Amino acid sequence: MQADLFDSELDAAKELNNSGFVRCGGAIAGVVLEKHLAQVCEKHNIKINKKKPTLSDYYENLKNNDVIDSSTFLKIKYLTDIRNKCAHNDKEPKYEEVEDMIEEVEKIIKKVN
Repeated sequence: MQADLFDSELDAAKELNNSGFVRCGGAIAGVVLEKHLAQVCEKHNIKINKKKPTLSDYYENLKNNDVIDSSTFLKIKYLTDIRNKCAHNDKEPKYEEVEDMIEEVEKIIKKVN
C-alpha cells in the first residue's frame, strides 16, 4: 500500500514539474524520498537520535550501517541538494533537475529496502 502511495505522489510530482511547478514537484519528490529512507531505517532497526531527522540523517546512517553503498549514498546526497533547492528560496531549481530527481527517486525506492 505504501508503494502505491509513493507512486501516486511521484506521479503528482511529475505532473507538477511538467506543468511548470518545478519547485513543488521537487519538494514532493523529496518528501517521498525522505519517507522511504525513514522506513528503510526503521526496517533495519537503525535509530536516529534526533527529534526531527533530516534526509542526511537517514542516508548517512544507512551508509554507516552498510545498507547502502557509496554510489547510492552519493546519488541520494545529490538528490537532497536538488530537494533543498526546491524547498528553500536560495536558487531556482531547473525542470531537468527535478525530472532527474523524480526518476532517481523511483529507482531508489525499488533498489533500497
